Amino acid sequence: MKTLNIVGPQIRRLRSALNLTQEQFAARCGILGWRLSRSTLAKIESQVRSVFDAELFVLAKALRTEIKDLYPSSRSEILDRLAHSDE
Repeated sequence: MKTLNIVGPQIRRLRSALNLTQEQFAARCGILGWRLSRSTLAKIESQVRSVFDAELFVLAKALRTEIKDLYPSSRSEILDRLAHSDE
């Protein structure tokens, strides 16, 4: 299965660190103007759904972090995820 985003695992990690359920986090995104369903969030976190740049802005704001923090921490981790995206 091809990976459609590389930010999903970080979104899941950061959301969990805030002790937010997917439903709670989706509601927080709704307050910021993006009507995100729990199922869409699950697809983003599992890298099944792509994420648009405007959505990254809302995700970062809802997580109270910067957009750069949504990306893998190292170049090798990014390359590894991209290399395995066709599996």
